[in-house]
Amino acid sequence: MGITTGDQSGYALLVAAEAPMRYPYPVSDLLPQLATIPPARLVGTPHASAVQLASPHDPHTILTNLRTAAAVEGPLLVYIAGQLVVDHRQHLLHLALARTTARTVRYTALPWHWIGAELQRRPLGTTTVVADLAADTDVWQALIHQEQSLAGPFALYGAVQLQDRRHRPGPSYTNALTHILRTAPTRPSAEQLHHQAARAAAVEDAATLWLGGQAVEQAAPHPDVDVPAPRTEATSTTAAAVEKDPHLAIRDASRAGRHGEAAAIAASYEQAALRAHGAQSVEVAHWIEVRAFLALQEGAPDRACQLWLQAAVVRLTADQPEHHPEVAEAVDRAHGAWHHVSDPSQLRQLGIELLSLRTRVPGKSGARADVQRRLAHLPRAVNP
Repeated sequence: MGITTGDQSGYALLVAAEAPMRYPYPVSDLLPQLATIPPARLVGTPHASAVQLASPHDPHTILTNLRTAAAVEGPLLVYIAGQLVVDHRQHLLHLALARTTARTVRYTALPWHWIGAELQRRPLGTTTVVADLAADTDVWQALIHQEQSLAGPFALYGAVQLQDRRHRPGPSYTNALTHILRTAPTRPSAEQLHHQAARAAAVEDAATLWLGGQAVEQAAPHPDVDVPAPRTEATSTTAAAVEKDPHLAIRDASRAGRHGEAAAIAASYEQAALRAHGAQSVEVAHWIEVRAFLALQEGAPDRACQLWLQAAVVRLTADQPEHHPEVAEAVDRAHGAWHHVSDPSQLRQLGIELLSLRTRVPGKSGARADVQRRLAHLPRAVNP
């Protein structure tokens, strides 16, 4: 279900997490099935390698493997099977892991937004996520009503099935996918493969929510972007001051049109903050926001919006409250950038994420209604 790009080698990261929940989703046998398919056919490239994580216990183990996968230059397939749960303190989606219980979601499960955070630096159009998931009624309804989103900087295919006392689904989507890859004379395209698997797995069942592939494409530069500058605290232009405060170097590179250099400096400091303070820290959130400013200066409001949304979620996860000025500013900045996005599919994807955050960080009067209204007026083909 990957994307063929010349003769580049592909990579697959396969994760199947069966959690000790009341109604466990039976995914422990899925990786052996997928292992019977050559990685190159699985990813859709001439050559590929694969790494499997069966019933992982620690979210940081998955995070480490995600970072390795994100660094691969060729097409990448990330397969995730398991049960979706919500952290009831922050109301964020997580993938339940082998030690996850209802009371320990925040500490033992994988935050879903970590996936997007690790994959967002990859070249556009090179990343596919395939999800075979189950969720209880509350989580499933939140996805249906777009109060929660699995969207990210990747093409997304798969299924989320309702699982409760009356519905005990099995991973029919993966079973169908595996059978098609084994038996088809030629490998279908990603979209064809998804639709064939969906039909074989009886998608019409009302208890199943299906995710269509959403390829992320960069919007054309917008000529009227009002660009705020990153905050800087250094006042000296000496070399020592530049070395002491990287914001000066980033500002100067950006003003000179060296956007790649500016982004590289910001990314390097973000990685340093990540190593020093962890992925869910205000220090990391700050550097994500710097990259959001730079994205606007490059004329990419879609990327800027996505980064500010990511920064807001990181700040909330780092225990900054919804009313904290920096949280509110991140959401407001995302909202402003969203109004400059012109591509309908990007508008919808980013708007759904923004609407979810606006339920927690309402902003000025009418902000949430503005998002709802704009989503409602998208073309029928994008927002049926």
